[in-house]
Amino acid sequence: MGQGTTGRQDGLDTEVRWLHGPWLDLVVGCAAWSAPLILLADGASQAGTRAWGVAFYALALVLNYPHYMATVHRAYGQSRERDRYRAFTVHLTLLFAAVAVAAHAWPLLLPWIFTLYVTWSPWHYTGQNFGLLMLFARRNGTAPSARERWALYTAFASSYLLFFLSAHTGISGDPLVISLGLPAWLAAPARLVLLGVFAGVGGVAVLRIARRAGPQAAAAPLTLFLTQGLWFVLPSVQALLGGAQAPATRYSTGILAVMHSAQYLWITSHYARKEAASRAEGAWRPWSYAGILVLGGIALFVPTPWVASYLLGMEFTTSVLIVSAVVNLHHFMLDGAIWKLRDHRVASLLIGHGRRLAGALESAARPRPSRLGSWNPVTVLAVAALLLLAGVDQLRFVLASRVDDASALARATALNPHDGAARFRHARLLLQQGQYEDVLEVYQADPSNASEAEAMTKVVLAAVQADAGPEALERLGHLLPATPEARDAHRHLAQAWAALAYRLDRDGSH
Repeated sequence: MGQGTTGRQDGLDTEVRWLHGPWLDLVVGCAAWSAPLILLADGASQAGTRAWGVAFYALALVLNYPHYMATVHRAYGQSRERDRYRAFTVHLTLLFAAVAVAAHAWPLLLPWIFTLYVTWSPWHYTGQNFGLLMLFARRNGTAPSARERWALYTAFASSYLLFFLSAHTGISGDPLVISLGLPAWLAAPARLVLLGVFAGVGGVAVLRIARRAGPQAAAAPLTLFLTQGLWFVLPSVQALLGGAQAPATRYSTGILAVMHSAQYLWITSHYARKEAASRAEGAWRPWSYAGILVLGGIALFVPTPWVASYLLGMEFTTSVLIVSAVVNLHHFMLDGAIWKLRDHRVASLLIGHGRRLAGALESAARPRPSRLGSWNPVTVLAVAALLLLAGVDQLRFVLASRVDDASALARATALNPHDGAARFRHARLLLQQGQYEDVLEVYQADPSNASEAEAMTKVVLAAVQADAGPEALERLGHLLPATPEARDAHRHLAQAWAALAYRLDRDGSH
């Protein structure tokens, strides 16, 4: 059983029942590290630190990707669970596989899928924080009353709605996110009401639970309530006070995703350990479990974009976004089905008491050696291929992030010629350096070109996207041939001149 410390409940001494121990539970499970990590991430983002982006991409291998695999392992690991959740493990999986294929065939579907993903993601985080608050309260004998539970649910939902208003008010500045276009006059008063609900209704409910629990048993519920406030309420308060509004994708791709993933692995590892204890053999192999999650997570995310780009000619970044959105949406629905405290087995393993289970867990908690000797050559080759591909993918990202190094960007596009983002960064740097002929060569090497004219059009569009100045536009104009095939490139170049003239006139420049 989890470690315990002495607390107070209704004036009596009682043991506070932790899952992994007080410090790990509070810091990771309840995300007490939120404030310093958010400050660190925001500071690094504003400073434009390249190392921070590289670190985030590397963390995905050991936190973000494995946390998705933890759900897959829970749902598919045993035939009993696969059959029980067949609607999700089979039918829903086939549906999302079809969605992924359709999005690769018609990339115009991507903004709709991606918008659903980034809108749903914060609700997923909210549900996890709420569920953990209920878990800790019930584990320590201070289960909320029906009224308190409803008050806390309302408060957590109101904090999510604060994000929803921010993401869907006005026009979206992100081409991948479709805003509902809610009017600003509605959003401002609605935010004030939602802030009042979170602080008033939720604050009163959590304080009542804390008063019954005593200071130590109350630490986890209070921390989770404050975590929810830091993640979703504080950004809205900053916006009301005139601060910048965080983009919707911040909740799905930034530091909150890392903390959520760590939190998820913290609870699923505890569940897996207790589940092993409840079985006759009681064999808990933490390193095997971690290996399955890491390798499975890589398999979920990394191979598909590489296969889609190399075999199907799909633009690499587009494929990455499709896979991310589809895997997340599948995860949200599957996760909602398998992790319910009203499920007797889930509740008994996460909340249940009992000396026999405690003894079994103590035995299962002792690491058992992994049975690597049973691996066959095919498995070894598959694992080696996955790790090699993950390494190549990390190298590609590191090279593509070196935006001021033309040779690194060239190597990134050589690793995957279908990586349009790396190719554009390379072209933008060459434009800034005045190497206009080299820009044309960069796009002539793009394997997705149907003709030479398409390469020329891409050069002009890259110049427009990079806000190229008059010298660059003039030089590119000389490079374009006066042929019917180049008419699209000339048309975009004329539009770029018109846009540049408008900007100069607006700014009073000549």
